[in-house]
Amino acid sequence: MTDVRKSTVSTTSATDAASAGPAVARTRAELRTARAELGDGDVGVVMTMGALHEGHATLIRQARANARHVIVTVFLNPLQFGPREDLARYPLTREADMEICRREGADLVFLPTPGVVYPDGDPGVRVSAGPLGNVLEGQARPGHFDGVLTVVGKLLHLTRADRAYFGQKDAQQLLLIRRMTRDLDFPVEVVSVATVREADGLAMSSRNMYLAESDRETALCLSRALQAGASAAVDGPSAVRRAAREVLVREPLALIDYLVLVHPSTLEDVPEWYRGEALLAVAGRVGTTRLIDNVPVMVGPGGGALEVFSEDATRDQDLTNTPS
Repeated sequence: MTDVRKSTVSTTSATDAASAGPAVARTRAELRTARAELGDGDVGVVMTMGALHEGHATLIRQARANARHVIVTVFLNPLQFGPREDLARYPLTREADMEICRREGADLVFLPTPGVVYPDGDPGVRVSAGPLGNVLEGQARPGHFDGVLTVVGKLLHLTRADRAYFGQKDAQQLLLIRRMTRDLDFPVEVVSVATVREADGLAMSSRNMYLAESDRETALCLSRALQAGASAAVDGPSAVRRAAREVLVREPLALIDYLVLVHPSTLEDVPEWYRGEALLAVAGRVGTTRLIDNVPVMVGPGGGALEVFSEDATRDQDLTNTPS
């Protein structure tokens, strides 16, 4: 039986919590007990599939700075892997994951198996991502976002968090989670955290460890393209797309799936007259590894890269009519 230790973070600092180490729960009963022992106060949750890196650490750190209690979930969700995606290949680094959770002051780590999260097996009822889940990443990975939203919904219920922290790097996922919590009235605030990058500009991802040394330089064309596009944002959408594309075409070893400039709430291509916040996103394969990256940009006067979108930008907008 897993030892569920009472967290001391509710009345102490993150430094004290890090020295004590987080409580660990592996079953629903253990989670209920540990969650009850956190007591009163805001609870932030960071959901991961393991193989934690500095990007995840930043999410935990952000939650630690804003919430009284922090829960980290580590669950490799089979629902979001397609039949051609190798679930067994996903890296398992449990000891390193726990060390990051300890270092960053998490109060509680939930480490369930699929049998705990899906006690009746493959769920007959799932959350549908709808049309927004069928474009961009959804087109390349059919059903992926249904699996993501289903597990996020379940983990929000199980952890009873007040805030959930997600990285801007997975922009489409972030949008869909926001839509789910709003459309289905989940009592949670979804907090966006800026993409964390390696020193060379590559967006941090668990998939980066799959890159061969020779592929690493090739992969940098993605972030460089985004940077070039953002630098041209003052001149409008066509300039953004053109500048980003010019970088990508100079790297023939990167097989690009898409490069788009879309509205952050609808994922529709922004028209040439558009001025405002937009998502510049790219996906491609480098060697055997598929990578995604994006940057929020302000298009038009004073334009350039943003860290995250404003709250207004993620609300639905009609792009079918030209401005009056």
